[in-house]
Amino acid sequence: MNEVIRNPQAGVSTGSLDPQDWSEFRALAHRMLDDAIDGIANVRARPVWQPIPDEVRAAIRTEVPREATDLAEVYHEFSEHVAPYATGNVHPGFMGWVHGGGTAVGMIAEMLAAGLNANLGGRDHMPIEVERQIVEWMRGLFGFPKGASGIFVTGTSMANLMAVLVARTSVLGALARQHGLGNDGALLTAYASKAAHGCISRAMDIAGFGTDALRRIDVDADHRIDVAALRAQITVDRESGFRPFLVTASAGTVDIGAIDDLRAIAELCREEGIWFHVDGAFGALAIFSPGLAPLLDGIALADSIALDFHKWGQVPYDAGFLLVRDGERHRQAFAQPAAYLSREARGLAAGTVWPCDLGPDLSRGFRALKTWFTLKTFGIERLGAVIARSCALAKYLETRVLADPRLELLAPVNLNIVCFRYRTDDAVNREIVADIQESGIAVPSGTTLDGKFAIRAAIVNHRTAETDIDALVSAVIKFGAKRTGGLIEVEAPPLATQ
Repeated sequence: MNEVIRNPQAGVSTGSLDPQDWSEFRALAHRMLDDAIDGIANVRARPVWQPIPDEVRAAIRTEVPREATDLAEVYHEFSEHVAPYATGNVHPGFMGWVHGGGTAVGMIAEMLAAGLNANLGGRDHMPIEVERQIVEWMRGLFGFPKGASGIFVTGTSMANLMAVLVARTSVLGALARQHGLGNDGALLTAYASKAAHGCISRAMDIAGFGTDALRRIDVDADHRIDVAALRAQITVDRESGFRPFLVTASAGTVDIGAIDDLRAIAELCREEGIWFHVDGAFGALAIFSPGLAPLLDGIALADSIALDFHKWGQVPYDAGFLLVRDGERHRQAFAQPAAYLSREARGLAAGTVWPCDLGPDLSRGFRALKTWFTLKTFGIERLGAVIARSCALAKYLETRVLADPRLELLAPVNLNIVCFRYRTDDAVNREIVADIQESGIAVPSGTTLDGKFAIRAAIVNHRTAETDIDALVSAVIKFGAKRTGGLIEVEAPPLATQ
């Protein structure tokens, strides 16, 4: 009988997924870390991006693994088939979208967070205190009052959705969470500019209002929301029986980086009793730079701000963030009583407001640690200088474009985004973007402004320098000349010959 009991215990004791040989694992782990560090240190030695060969795609399309595979073999497959074909935003030549470059510091912090394997949904442990400290830092930087709340999320798309939900609960009351939008909710209308990110419309969809409830307001010559047109639309909607409840202003529009007149919008929202939200996905962190912070005048009056530390903050993906002026309204939009989430006077379940009271997630990773490491290691002043430099590089690119008759500037350069084109038709410019991406020289992206296709360079990476701007310009001219039949000899950067 005793033997029968001992056997299953023996089976359980050998069921751990820890390494059988810690020394062997340690050696391989050190090699992985060294390779990761080398990859960042020597990033200029490889293409920004390269197309994925068919055989590489095929190599990872296997049946679900049922038997164990040696870790070294799995790492080899990663090194051969995954790492070389990543997005490329670590590279200084990546200017396609507003993606931060990350840092070696952030990479190590992510490793440390994985080692702790903490769930930041709630309870009383220091990882949550780290997140709360960052909330306090951001509250102070943006001039929000005591009692403001904040929470880490995947990105600004999620933060904007959550802001819509907080505004919804604020205007309809907490009972709307139980009974739905109802007739009153069907009359609610929200507002954003035609240059606002598409996630605002998507948030209205997911929140149950429908995209038609979002009024898209015209922009001025600088791509900022037309405040007079906004006021007029609000008046028309009220006269028609609708109930305006939310205005989302942009601090750094997706196409060209325009910043709406935040103070004027704040004043309008106060007059009208409307929730004022700022989508500051990347532009809000201009608050780190003394020279750029004045562009955000009025942001301290917002009811909520959404931003991404993984963009201008250079934190590794993902690290989105929502800051709400009234922490109690924030809590009312998400908190839900449950026996398994009860709060105790002492022990691990102690504490008052838990992060799960401020958002939809019960299971949450320790995103705050890599942000805390980044802010502590580099400091706001140095990060602000990096942000200011990216804007200076954009001005340098603007100068290069204006100085070359083969190129055309398509929009004012507000922050760090430059939209231009080779002087030919849209189809050729689309091909130029793909040519440059596939060459590995640089990664621009494309957009459409006033009916014209634009080559879009978003300069976000802290590693980017004037030489990378020069390489992009040379590549545009080189491939543009090839596509239009007028080949012009242009000195190519080293990667173009590899």
